Amino acid sequence: MLTAPSSDIAFTPSVKTIQSRKGSRTAYARMEAAGGWETTIPPDLAAFVSEVRSFFIATANSEGQPYIQHRGGPPGFLKVLDEKTLAFADFKGNRQFITQGNLEENPKTFIFLIDYAHRRRIKLWGRAEIVEDDPTLLASLMPADYSARPDQVMIFKLEAWDSNCPQHIPQRFEAEYVSRALASRDARIAELEALLEKKGGAKLKT
Repeated sequence: MLTAPSSDIAFTPSVKTIQSRKGSRTAYARMEAAGGWETTIPPDLAAFVSEVRSFFIATANSEGQPYIQHRGGPPGFLKVLDEKTLAFADFKGNRQFITQGNLEENPKTFIFLIDYAHRRRIKLWGRAEIVEDDPTLLASLMPADYSARPDQVMIFKLEAWDSNCPQHIPQRFEAEYVSRALASRDARIAELEALLEKKGGAKLKT
């Protein structure tokens, strides 16, 4: 029996029909013939994940009503546990628990990663679960010296992932990066001004 390509997780028959109608089906069929999208986390994606400070997670309830939630923290708060698993400490927030409620009805989950500075975006499909009663795991996922209060753990099992082209992604930089760059520039300017002043003073003495 032939195994369906991993990209079928998103390319449903209706999607493929639209692709055929709009002229992109042939290119995607070639990708599918090679097995579809990757289903494990390679080193370059793991490195990308280790720098993530913000991402979006999408779930849907049993009636198909979607919900998107933002998660943020210091670099490394989203962790790669193995080539098929991501996890993070879920910090206490407004305590609506919509994502958790959706997962109890429907474990299918989508994670969207975006790096504005390098204009890169990654899409991950899989299934997620909430772990409430494992303090050791929660402690291992909690970022060091971070003031947020951990509540529980989310574990995401990867089924397929794909990357998008950088087209239309606005280039933005973290405030900390901009501050460091400006401070470095200002220090260099001060250094050059001092050097020029010193050279100018030497000329006046001769």
